[in-house]
Amino acid sequence: MEVKLFDSELKVMRVLWREGEVTAKHISDVLKAEVGWNMNTTYTLIKRCIAKGAIARSEPHFLCRALIPKEAVQRAETNELIDRVYDGATENLFAALLGKERLTPEQIRRLKRIVAEWE
Repeated sequence: MEVKLFDSELKVMRVLWREGEVTAKHISDVLKAEVGWNMNTTYTLIKRCIAKGAIARSEPHFLCRALIPKEAVQRAETNELIDRVYDGATENLFAALLGKERLTPEQIRRLKRIVAEWE
């Protein structure tokens, strides 16, 4: 199941991925501190995520838990970026990332390990 989440909805999901099952009030408190949102804004976004099937709500206390894993969202967002910006060419994304800054020898070793796992 692929769910398209907007940046604001991802902020809600990040709280759940980081902290696990928590109340909507807790999510609201965290996002008030992190981004300055009021309770109504956060609850609206939680309800949108529920409607999209990204969050499950249970009682008591409007308890929320993520229904989709962070990795699935990252994969979908990365695929969309590659398709939209790099014409579906993963190697062009890597070239852009690698051309951005000089990598340390350790970062190069880690990237080589990742590539070797896929070969």
